[in-house]
Amino acid sequence: GEGVVEPPYIEAPVIGPFRMTLDGLSAPFYFTIALLSALIAIYSIPYMKHRIEEAEEELPGYGAYYALYLIYAAGMLGAVLATNLLEFYIYFELMLIPSFLHIAMWGYGNRGRIALMYFLWTHAGAILLLVGILSIKVYTGTFVLPDLLKMNLDQIAAIPVRWIVLALAIGLFVKMAVFGLHIWLPYAHAEAPTPISALLSPAMIGIGGYAIARIVVELFPHTFFDVSGYLIILAIVTMAYGGLMALTQDDFKRFLAYSSISQMGYILLGLAAFHVYGLTGSIIQYVSHGFGKAVLFMTAGVIIMEGHGLRSIARMGGLAKKMPLTAIAAFMGFLTIAGIPPWLGFQAEWPLFLGVFGRAFSRVSTYDFLLGVVALFTTTFTVAYAVWTIRRVFFGGLPGHLEEMHDPPWTAIGPMLILAVLSVLFGIYPEPLIRLAYGFASSLLSPGG
Repeated sequence: GEGVVEPPYIEAPVIGPFRMTLDGLSAPFYFTIALLSALIAIYSIPYMKHRIEEAEEELPGYGAYYALYLIYAAGMLGAVLATNLLEFYIYFELMLIPSFLHIAMWGYGNRGRIALMYFLWTHAGAILLLVGILSIKVYTGTFVLPDLLKMNLDQIAAIPVRWIVLALAIGLFVKMAVFGLHIWLPYAHAEAPTPISALLSPAMIGIGGYAIARIVVELFPHTFFDVSGYLIILAIVTMAYGGLMALTQDDFKRFLAYSSISQMGYILLGLAAFHVYGLTGSIIQYVSHGFGKAVLFMTAGVIIMEGHGLRSIARMGGLAKKMPLTAIAAFMGFLTIAGIPPWLGFQAEWPLFLGVFGRAFSRVSTYDFLLGVVALFTTTFTVAYAVWTIRRVFFGGLPGHLEEMHDPPWTAIGPMLILAVLSVLFGIYPEPLIRLAYGFASSLLSPGG
């Protein structure tokens, strides 16, 4: 009407408007990324000082690190706010460039080779995603998500829907590191500078799950439902594989990397359930994993700082005596990802599995019910590696070489404790997150799936 001013936005011929929006799907992702980016920036102050000063060779300075860090955070935030498929792709690729440079310039081990592996794997996935996006444009004439949502795309016979969904899904599964497409993740997460590992794992890879919901499920719900049974199997395999591989690791950061693979299986499981509660659980699982895994990667970084590069779990033990605040934060991080009440992980897992079993009962499917039982049993792997690692790292006898260990400065331990406390507060009062996530899920799917 008269007097109403349209908000400014960028619009180009052929491409369409570049806008950003917050809704029940994007808001929890945005909140998690923004919070983690701010807290990990503070944590980076002591960690990067240690990394640059203790390196055997001269490394680039703080200015380059933080400049790339801001670009990285902007890429993640833009990806979960975009309302144009090409806009999403630009931000999706923007995440890759600074994270690649972070690994190549400040990483550990054979960092140049590992950074290149990370770049090639994730860029190949992004290219497949771009193939799907351009195909949608060719057949519909638009990149704009609100316009595409009006078209009921997977009911249009002229569109090769299955091939488009396949390209989109594989491209996004690479970013999520689901089983079979996960090869890059243990190397990249283990050898990245630890603050970047704390963003790669909790924040970035889960954006693949966000895009599955935002692009694939929203635009092609019928096609996604047709293949959802296979995706449930893939999710369970990813959960089990990541959990079992985590149990075999001695390197603390590599252990956490395999744990992240398992956690992405949870997110995929909730999406594949194609049920309002499953989708709700997946969204909250992203937040829960973000809080818990960021704390755990920062714990690994603290031990690296104070232990002069110590990463072998076999050489740890009894650290709760020397690092009580670190032990408390790590304990809360482990219980968050294990889904133990009253931590936030529980508030993610019960609706997620309610969606899985709700799918089985709504379809009166014994097969789906059995898959749900197997998936629920698979969660014991998460509890097992969480409890066992707490025992090996923080309890038992204190080795002699750890006598000088102590809690890090507040710029490092403060962000860890903030996230640990928030995981409990949201676990006790999850209503704001559940309201957002359930509101989006119920608008997209009926309660029966």
